[in-house]
Amino acid sequence: MSAWGQRLQAQWYGGGALATSLRPLAWIYGLLLLLRTQLYRWGWLRTESLPVPVIVVGNWIVGGAGKTPTILALLKQLQAQGFKVGVISRGYGRADDAPRLVSRDCTAGQVGDEPLLIHLRSSAPVAVGRDRVAAARLLLQARPDLQILLSDDGLQHLRLPRDLAVLLFDERGLGNGQLLPAGPLRQATSRHLAPHELVLYNAASPSTLLPGYLAQRSLAGAVSLADWWRGEPAKIETLKALRGRPVLATAGMAHPQRFFDMLSDAGLTIEPIPLADHFDFSSLPWQSVSYAGMEDVLLTEKDAVKLQPERCQGMRVWVVALDFSPEQAFQQAVQARVERLLRPANNLTPKNG
Repeated sequence: MSAWGQRLQAQWYGGGALATSLRPLAWIYGLLLLLRTQLYRWGWLRTESLPVPVIVVGNWIVGGAGKTPTILALLKQLQAQGFKVGVISRGYGRADDAPRLVSRDCTAGQVGDEPLLIHLRSSAPVAVGRDRVAAARLLLQARPDLQILLSDDGLQHLRLPRDLAVLLFDERGLGNGQLLPAGPLRQATSRHLAPHELVLYNAASPSTLLPGYLAQRSLAGAVSLADWWRGEPAKIETLKALRGRPVLATAGMAHPQRFFDMLSDAGLTIEPIPLADHFDFSSLPWQSVSYAGMEDVLLTEKDAVKLQPERCQGMRVWVVALDFSPEQAFQQAVQARVERLLRPANNLTPKNG
């Protein structure tokens, strides 16, 4: 990120003259958002319909707040209850915008790093596309047995219907409370939740005044990059074995310091290499004279999907997995909403197997 971008983001959460000077642009942005919302209310634009319920997972502010871990946690919960669940996503960073099904043979450049990770981790069917409605229809055409769709982001994609919206917040909360570009907000906020909304805090405590649930995040362990691609699970013992010697740690995510702090808290001595979000790994960031003599590098699963083991000769590359667990009350709330959506209207029950 440029120095100007870093300064702006700092003011989004701490305030300052730069953010204040951008408020006229934020007012214009807000008026455009209001006009767009009104066009939907007046029927000039319309929300499409889909034959299955849609759960949208997203956030009000710019940057990651834990959407991918939340999607994976919801998939794990709903799959364990026997529901057939698919995922739709824009697929940030793709080479094109057309709807496409995700498979193990796809690359992150073709479908996006997060959709590919979701598919590899959960085996759930996934479709990507700039138009999420078109992606949903493509997925349902390929898998007509699906009962529920999860949308990775899409709160601001008003053409997409949503029967349940999970609003994510991390420790940043609402920042300075201003719309882009004066603040981090992508949409206007509300003091009250709509009946179809749930709030999940990816933080140690609530960071807004909205009522919600907490999620705990911790490191699940590490596994070699080659074994990760073979589907082997991460083990905490493998991560602990890296203590006592300096290791490199890299992360291409919105807030890499969060990953670095978790590694340090786990007792590791790290040399951090922060990268831009969705870094494509066309070059290896640790191939630098300044890192000479270091043989181990830790990275996230989001980065691992863009890196084949044969490219990492001379380095031991370890994939660190995250354990993300929403509190039980949140899971119960989701289960109750899903059962109301499916069973009364459609007389459906979870499908086992």
